[in-house]
Amino acid sequence: MPLRQAARQAGSKNTASTMSEAHDMHIKLLMLGDTAVGKTCLLVRYAYDSFSSTFITTIGIDFKVKNVDIEGKRVKLQIWDTAGQERFRTITLNYFRGAHGILLVYDVTDRETFDSIQHWVAQIKEHADAEVNVILIGNKVDLGDDKRQVSTEEGAALAREYNLQFFETSAKSNDNVDEAFQAIAQETKTRLEKEVASQSAAREVQADTVKPSAHGSGGQKGKGKCC
Repeated sequence: MPLRQAARQAGSKNTASTMSEAHDMHIKLLMLGDTAVGKTCLLVRYAYDSFSSTFITTIGIDFKVKNVDIEGKRVKLQIWDTAGQERFRTITLNYFRGAHGILLVYDVTDRETFDSIQHWVAQIKEHADAEVNVILIGNKVDLGDDKRQVSTEEGAALAREYNLQFFETSAKSNDNVDEAFQAIAQETKTRLEKEVASQSAAREVQADTVKPSAHGSGGQKGKGKCC
């Protein structure tokens, strides 16, 4: 079975009970980062408040759905979980376009995954929408300072360099998981609402510009006799 077809089927099975719920806004989020940084664990913790240390590596792409309330709006978050392995990068790139927000994840105990952030940012700039919202996440803080290879200060500095919000999280201990997802959802919702308002205002201006005058050629039918 093609990987994309399998992903769609898996996603539909995982979310069948929530897909039909009414919502005011639909936001598509994408999780990116090297393999084994904990993207799936973060997503499962957020979506189901569950954690398992025996998750197998994501094959291709999968998604979960969570319905949340943000400032009185019912928002359906469709969160895509991507494989970090090199052989799946081509499939992953297909999901960049159309993503409203991206959670960019590295492992604080693995410097190589932190060094890869520059690569992922370049991929986002090349393949994602220009206005996509992005946050940076350093995961696995529960493993302790003795295993840490990337300091909080380094993560924060990189986030400032790219003008991103920054969170350090742990899927295992549930540190900052809700806060990180809430932040990207809030940031994305605000941008999308501004875009919708701007487009609506532009349409009104256009409509006023082309509206025929009441006294123009199309305003009234002539009553005189033809010569």
